[in-house]
Amino acid sequence: MASLSVKPGQRFTLPDWQNNSHLISADAEHQRSTSHQIRQEARALRNDTGNQAKWDECDSRTRLKDRITSVDRWREVLTRCLTDIDLEIDALTKVKEAAEDALQAKNLCLDVAIECLTFRESRCDIDVVQDPVEEELHREVKVIERTKKELQQRVDEAFKQLCLLKEARQQLNCDHRHKVEALELDRQCLSFNVTSGNISFKVNPTRIPDGTTALREWELNSQHNKDRAEAEMKASIELRGAITLTIAQTNNELDAQRMATEFALRKRIRDMEGALSELRWQEQNTLEEIAEMEEDIRQLEEDLRKRTLDLKVAHTRLETRTYRPHVELCRDQAQYGLTGEVQTLEAVIRALQQKRTESQNALDALYRQLHRIQTDIGYKTNSLQLDNKCRDTRRKLVIPVEKYDPEVDAVNRTRNLPRNSQLEL
Repeated sequence: MASLSVKPGQRFTLPDWQNNSHLISADAEHQRSTSHQIRQEARALRNDTGNQAKWDECDSRTRLKDRITSVDRWREVLTRCLTDIDLEIDALTKVKEAAEDALQAKNLCLDVAIECLTFRESRCDIDVVQDPVEEELHREVKVIERTKKELQQRVDEAFKQLCLLKEARQQLNCDHRHKVEALELDRQCLSFNVTSGNISFKVNPTRIPDGTTALREWELNSQHNKDRAEAEMKASIELRGAITLTIAQTNNELDAQRMATEFALRKRIRDMEGALSELRWQEQNTLEEIAEMEEDIRQLEEDLRKRTLDLKVAHTRLETRTYRPHVELCRDQAQYGLTGEVQTLEAVIRALQQKRTESQNALDALYRQLHRIQTDIGYKTNSLQLDNKCRDTRRKLVIPVEKYDPEVDAVNRTRNLPRNSQLEL
């Protein structure tokens, strides 16, 4: 009689079979949902990145155009300034040559006056008198010598001013040449596009090259060159007009310059004191912020320690549940809950660690800024002391020499000056 063979192995119940089918269906639904969400996110990311790239490129082109406009405007300003300074150099050169010609012409007048006096020395006996003619001749000699001295002084001043003008012109010309080169490079950059044949990847293109200056420093440099050239041209114009003026007028101009310098020095001291007050206020605020940041970091580390302990508990629970026997080793709600708790705690710990790193970086930046502030305070304190010393030293310009204390003079240059006089700038 034949017997029924039984296939060896574990046999599942119908509910197990149904549960397995439902689980496969649920997993399939979940995977399809996840895939759909990822596809949607990918499309959104492509759209966002594409639009962002277009806007960034458009913004870069706009910035390049603005930069080209700014540099070209400065180039035009420097070109006009170069033209003006060339004209001023030519004008001052002609005035200097005219002063030299006038100085040379005075030699003949002096020779004639001396010769007349020599002739009058041949008078004999009672005719050798000190008459008005002799007095006028001697006065003429003195006037000629004083005039020659004044003219020679003006020639020397014109020569020095020409050196300053040529030095300023050299700086202008160098700045102008650099701006022409920069314009050519920026226009070349503006012409680049995705179809250009000479585009390629570069090694570390975002690096900051040595010698890079800030935009404000660039503007101040060009403005300084322009202002210096204009100042030198203004001084040259004044000098050309002052060649025929008297020594008294020159002294008045020097007094006005001295007063302007005193006013600028006093204003500088006030500005330096204000800057020091602001820096000390910033230092105090930075110290307070450092204290608060350190306290926050301590609290972050405490929270991180607590969440780490919570994670250890969740890990231990999960590991312990893996030792459940046979069919008891199922993925129940407790298992899902513990798994979700672990994932949440791990995300929380990562966020806390990230925030702790950011807080520590911010604290380091605060310490660096505090060091920078304190260093700047030292610099400005030293500058303020130097400006106060300069103000004390400049008292020699208005205090008679006999009333000025030589011990205050740091360079000791006023001991041999004549008494009953004032120091001139």
